[in-house]
Amino acid sequence: MTWLFYAILSSIFAAATSILAKIGIKNVNSDLATAIRTVVILLFAWGIVLFKGLGKEIHAISKFSFLFLVLSGVATGLSWLFYFKALQVGNASKVAPIDKLSLVITIILAAIILKEKVNLWIIMGSVLMSIGAIVIALN
Repeated sequence: MTWLFYAILSSIFAAATSILAKIGIKNVNSDLATAIRTVVILLFAWGIVLFKGLGKEIHAISKFSFLFLVLSGVATGLSWLFYFKALQVGNASKVAPIDKLSLVITIILAAIILKEKVNLWIIMGSVLMSIGAIVIALN
């Protein structure tokens, strides 16, 4: 299966996350909701790792990779905390498009930090996505 297949599945589950979270967060502190969600994800992810017998591979991870996985986890946690708070006080149909501006920020950071190539199509698509997210959020 290709990266595109997995990316499409990711987008479908991300959309489901927004709707399910908006329903579930009603009358629940957003930090507590994030903690509950995180425990579920933790158990689910480790269940997959153990089911596949991948637990022993943790020792093969370099300190460098481990550091960046930890930093990624911190960034993910902060993203979730802010996302859940935004969902709690705002409409999912407005919060989700602004959250998806992470795509544009990712493209910029990938070009700067990872030295990934950016062409005119990527720039135009990023501009259009940014405009779309802002139009939806402000409407």
